[in-house]
Amino acid sequence: MTATTSTSPITPVTGVMNTTVTRGTLLVVFASVCFGASGPLVKPTMDAGLSPQQVASFRIAVAAVLLLAFVAVTRPGLLKVRRGDLPLLLGYGLFGVAAVQLLYFAAVSRLPIGVAMLIEFTSPVIVALWVRFVRRVVLPARMWIGTAVALLGLAMVAQVWQGLRMDALGLLFGIGTALCSAAYFLVGERAVSTIPALGLVTWGMVIGAFVIAVIAPPWSLPGDILGADALFGGWHVPVWVLLVTCAVVSTAVAYLLSINALRLLPANVVSVLAVCEPIVATTLAWLMLGQALTVGQLAGAVVLLAGATVVQLASRRPAQVTPG
Repeated sequence: MTATTSTSPITPVTGVMNTTVTRGTLLVVFASVCFGASGPLVKPTMDAGLSPQQVASFRIAVAAVLLLAFVAVTRPGLLKVRRGDLPLLLGYGLFGVAAVQLLYFAAVSRLPIGVAMLIEFTSPVIVALWVRFVRRVVLPARMWIGTAVALLGLAMVAQVWQGLRMDALGLLFGIGTALCSAAYFLVGERAVSTIPALGLVTWGMVIGAFVIAVIAPPWSLPGDILGADALFGGWHVPVWVLLVTCAVVSTAVAYLLSINALRLLPANVVSVLAVCEPIVATTLAWLMLGQALTVGQLAGAVVLLAGATVVQLASRRPAQVTPG
């Protein structure tokens, strides 16, 4: 038996796999930065008088218009949809874009934000359970350990011990958010195998915008608030500028990065790595809005990133499929 030393050359297949994992991980991290920026960007707009539903409606509608115009001019062929892809597009737009945001806002209205955030980010566990028991894929033990460690770190960051009283309806909204978030990863992973990522995100935004417009039409936003200034990181910035920035960076770009990551990494890995988003959101809130981090939150950030790293390393092992 030949021993493998540290000087052994990397085979082409191994090199390609490592490059793919690295690219996918970077895409998830960048997507988390973009998604995490949404809170600090829209918090001043809600302080100015907009409701969370109005912010979500405007954000998705602007992203849909920008993406649709860009694709129509540059790559109109991506707007062609095959009849067989319609269920995936509808599922992605309904659950991955519209429902996940509306249910999260509903949960936040009845639960402490930390509790609602923790419930939403139990979606990696839901994804892992789906992959294990529906797809019958045997996941490495380290994957489960990393998931548990990441969720523990998230609980420390969210400081859920500050709000333990649960509203039953709010809890149901939170569970619904987690289910829709898991559906986003699973449907997105399936959809990118047959639909170009740019076309998928564009139509997903359009579908999501129509759904949310029924509840909170973006044209109903008060013009006086949109034109007013909001305090953002020591600067006075117009509300509409913050909303448009959120629509471009934290919606269109974030969804594109995330959906492209699903082309390189499995859904159970992307969903766990995505829990870095609360770390980004908390850090940006500290830098831009002056919301200081506590020692417990910093410790939670270390624990969360450690768990995400374990999951990322475990994903390099080949998965096994049980017969049946």
